[in-house]
Amino acid sequence: MEAITWRFRTGSPWRDLPVEFGAWQSVAERHLRRSKDGTYVRVFASVRRAQDGSDDVDLERFLLVDSTVVRAHQHAAGARPGALTGG
Repeated sequence: MEAITWRFRTGSPWRDLPVEFGAWQSVAERHLRRSKDGTYVRVFASVRRAQDGSDDVDLERFLLVDSTVVRAHQHAAGARPGALTGG
């Protein structure tokens, strides 16, 4: 979980994950698997139940984006001219 959190916090691609977290391919695969099988939804529901006894999952209550730390990765410098417009 810490590796996945690090990746989303920094905005880095999976391949830039520090070696302390293990192979980036393994971490990315675990994240994909947990996303698809509902593990994250169950974790948030459990946290929510612990907080107020409710079983409803309101992700907006747990997931926040602060625009002061949102930035493009260095590899997101831009597309070739006309690549997005098709011209």
